[in-house]
Amino acid sequence: MKQFISKYKHGVVLFYGIIYMLWFTYLERTVTTEFTPVYSRLDDYIPFREIFIIPYTVWFLYIFITIAYFFLTSKTDFFKTCAYLFIGMTICLIIYTVWPNGHYLRVDLDSLGRSNIFIDMLAKIYSVDTATNVFPSIHVYNSIGAMIAIYKSEKLHSKKWLQVFVIVLTVLISLSTVYLKQHSVLDIFGAVALSIIMYVVVYVPDWAKVFRKENPELSKVSQ
Repeated sequence: MKQFISKYKHGVVLFYGIIYMLWFTYLERTVTTEFTPVYSRLDDYIPFREIFIIPYTVWFLYIFITIAYFFLTSKTDFFKTCAYLFIGMTICLIIYTVWPNGHYLRVDLDSLGRSNIFIDMLAKIYSVDTATNVFPSIHVYNSIGAMIAIYKSEKLHSKKWLQVFVIVLTVLISLSTVYLKQHSVLDIFGAVALSIIMYVVVYVPDWAKVFRKENPELSKVSQ
């Protein structure tokens, strides 16, 4: 047991999930009617397609598998992935807190004139997830983050089929947010902008080199 704890003690950063869920749940319960609507004319040209519930829900598995894989195989990739996702998610929560936002894009599922398993699944999501706290889209941001983490991984970078797969999956997940009327296209643009900023922060600098300069004793030990 001690060996297991010692080997995987880096997983302590995952406790951030508790803070995130408490904060997000609080916003979901308090930001209900008083918010700034997020809307673009482009939203009117995007039809409702319940089939996109498939990539939308696959997102949960996509993010879980990505984090779990790096947790078990590479501390460096794990820490970079968590830094990218968690810092970005925190920025999103701060934006939701200081600038409450939401939308009025959702369709009336009862008036569609059809019923199927996809609509039933979406109805459940609508019932537990409000149409607030949407800009930037965390769904899109995390998808891009997972894609970048897989692409930047030395172990996975050579697996071209996987690179293509996650790119396609990320695009489908991003599209699903607007085809299900869960987000405005502006939420996607916001997530992309935040993704670019966080990529520069997390992946461009050589943080290991910077850390060694600030801690010369570690450099001597490594030598």
